[in-house]
Amino acid sequence: MTAILLFAREPSKIQRIEEAECGFGAADMGNKGAVGLRVTWSDVVDGNDNAITTTTEQAKTTELTFVATHLAAMEWNLKKRNANWRSIVSGLTFANPRNVLPAGEFPSESRAARSTPDRSGAGDTAPVARTRDDSSSADADDHTDLAYGNGDGDSDAQPLLNNPRASASYKSTLQQISIFKPTSHLFLAGDLNYRIDTTTPPPLATYPSFDPSSGNHFSHFLPRDQLTQEREAGRTMHGLSEAPITFGPTYKYDVHPAKGEAVNEEAVKRGDKVNGVPEVPWRFASHRWPGWCDRVLYLDVPPWVTATTELEQQPEAEAEREKVKVEVEVYDSLPVVETSDHRPVFFRAKVPVLGEEAMRLPLVSEGEGEREVEEEEEWKRDPRVSMPVAVDVHAWERRAAARRKEVVVGWTAFLWSTKEGALVLATLLVMGVGSWWLLRDW
Repeated sequence: MTAILLFAREPSKIQRIEEAECGFGAADMGNKGAVGLRVTWSDVVDGNDNAITTTTEQAKTTELTFVATHLAAMEWNLKKRNANWRSIVSGLTFANPRNVLPAGEFPSESRAARSTPDRSGAGDTAPVARTRDDSSSADADDHTDLAYGNGDGDSDAQPLLNNPRASASYKSTLQQISIFKPTSHLFLAGDLNYRIDTTTPPPLATYPSFDPSSGNHFSHFLPRDQLTQEREAGRTMHGLSEAPITFGPTYKYDVHPAKGEAVNEEAVKRGDKVNGVPEVPWRFASHRWPGWCDRVLYLDVPPWVTATTELEQQPEAEAEREKVKVEVEVYDSLPVVETSDHRPVFFRAKVPVLGEEAMRLPLVSEGEGEREVEEEEEWKRDPRVSMPVAVDVHAWERRAAARRKEVVVGWTAFLWSTKEGALVLATLLVMGVGSWWLLRDW
């Protein structure tokens, strides 16, 4: 299960909070899924507690989107994790598309029935942003069927992306409610479950060491990290950045192992403490490769914000550019805890306060030079300009159906977990079978 909590040092500076959720577990239920919060932060308040000043010259605002997620587990589920990410991009929306799209532009139920998003993980190549050369290709059409129709090959069922009805305004409206809203900062964190191998470790496998002088130091295992490989290949976490990883694997820890098996046994015997708390004895579980499952990623400031900075020809230009980026101050893991087989990670960064106008993509006029045109082409690959996966306009209906399943499964599991509940369920089962047996002979 996944949860997200928002804490603000100065709550009065939070103007607005929106929330979103999506599930991609069994039958689209939320045993695996994602939740999101979107907040607008302002640095100016007047004397009336939460009243925000409306003076444009004084108030500085910026929008931040936070996503917490729990992706598919197991080493071999790499493709499924990538599919989970696509489900987040397509289905985690901060408003119901049915409510924001004009009625005449909302795809009919008959079209939607033939356009079911892939949540199985069967696909091994994530959608990529279109270029002018491949905009009419069938493969590209298949990658955009979630929001604009379906790509089953029928001449009358092509994605609405190529349909005149799917105007720029139509697509922009959908992107405004997605995690890739062009004028919002984005941070994503959670148990992403990416491992360092697609199979379980063999007997007597060598595990990472925390000894910097060891040839098996964890830094030598880091190049095998699936998330980094898939992200750099453009198959997951499109456009997101991650600070350098300087901490060891965050999974899977076996706490309080048998005597003599703890990796940190000497430190435990000495009574060493971390921030005043005694060290927890641990070792890596033998049936799982240690990996960096728990991560924090972010979408950096749009490239056009830095590229349009003044003083480009002056020596100070690079320093000026650095000022308008997300500045990561700390990215590290916490000590092993007794109640989990994961080590939690934490992340702290300075985020530039940029309003909608500053974040919005500038237009390149006809009179500008070749450099500007090439720069604009690079900008178009940014997920805030060209989404890697289109928005699923029927995600809210699917989520509502999944929630009903969750209620049934949840209550059943709750009843089965108690003696009284198990007795009730067993009685109902016996009565049902008995009734069927009697009615069968009637």
